[in-house]
Amino acid sequence: MPAFVTDLTREIFRLWREFYWLPEWVVISVIVAVFVFVGWAANQLVFALLKLLVRKRDVFWRGLVGRARLKVRIAVMIAAMALAVTVSPLDPEPSLVLRQTLLFGFILTVGWMLIGASDMWAVVYLRRFNMAAEDNLLARKHVTQARILQRVSALLIGIVTLGLALLTIAEVRQWGMSLLASAGVVGIIAGFALQPLLTNMIAGIQIATDQPIRLDDAVIVEGEWGVIEEITSTYVVVKLWDWRRMILPLTYFITKPFQNWTRETSSLIGTAFLYVDYEAPMERLRAELERICRESPLWDRDVVSLQVTDITDRVAQVRCLASARNAPTAFDLRCEIREKMLAFMRDECPEALPIQRQLNASV
Repeated sequence: MPAFVTDLTREIFRLWREFYWLPEWVVISVIVAVFVFVGWAANQLVFALLKLLVRKRDVFWRGLVGRARLKVRIAVMIAAMALAVTVSPLDPEPSLVLRQTLLFGFILTVGWMLIGASDMWAVVYLRRFNMAAEDNLLARKHVTQARILQRVSALLIGIVTLGLALLTIAEVRQWGMSLLASAGVVGIIAGFALQPLLTNMIAGIQIATDQPIRLDDAVIVEGEWGVIEEITSTYVVVKLWDWRRMILPLTYFITKPFQNWTRETSSLIGTAFLYVDYEAPMERLRAELERICRESPLWDRDVVSLQVTDITDRVAQVRCLASARNAPTAFDLRCEIREKMLAFMRDECPEALPIQRQLNASV
């Protein structure tokens, strides 16, 4: 025990002997109240000074001071109560139990503070990027990394904090050692129980570093088209085209093939197939496709093409290609091309419509 605590304890016992007529619980309550008030006052003074110091600094430090105020106040109150219990005339056994409980709470509060600091870092870091921008590839990359790493760090800090807190209690100390060192019987059982969680956590780190997917990516998974709406520490939420949500574990995007339509850029080439007669004038169809794309606000002025890609015994297959700035726009552009090309063939180019031919069989 530090010398100043010992001297303070002796002084308090001397004063208590002078007021021996007071009940012990009253003396203990007064000591705790005095220490808590001193801790609260010190906390108020320190944060007032910190506000002055960070007033002209960057957003991270201002936000950190603002978010940490409640957590630091709780930590200071716990420390003040522990010191009060130590120097108070409380019996040794209940004093030890109270101090162990307060130490347990103090360690958890410190872990809470560290998680808050990592969250504040993520918030400040992500302020640099605009997800609403038209070309948000860079923003999606950094937002995905920051959010996954934020959740993984929170999980790791929570595990370490809980392990350190359990080490302070003799009866469950082995649980804390198992959490920190993954050793012993409890560690093995916990390892088997936490295997899916740990597997997904490792997959999350791989996704954050290699980035096969990012937030707002257009993907095709399990035969469904959708966009990556949320990436947590264990699963991914895919918002499908009809607003349903598909929930997939992180490991899915590491172990199974899927299509990512916006891996390098959000621009896509849309495809629309037409089935026309053999005598269809391809140049007129090609010119009409180019006209439709030029007049459409959905086209990005990059790719437009019409080609005959197959011939069957009845019709010719024509593929119309046109590029758009993102997947939803490309889908709408494909639908517009089909509708307007069909109307053009019906109204202005009927010879392009398939004709049923019959061959006269010789008798």
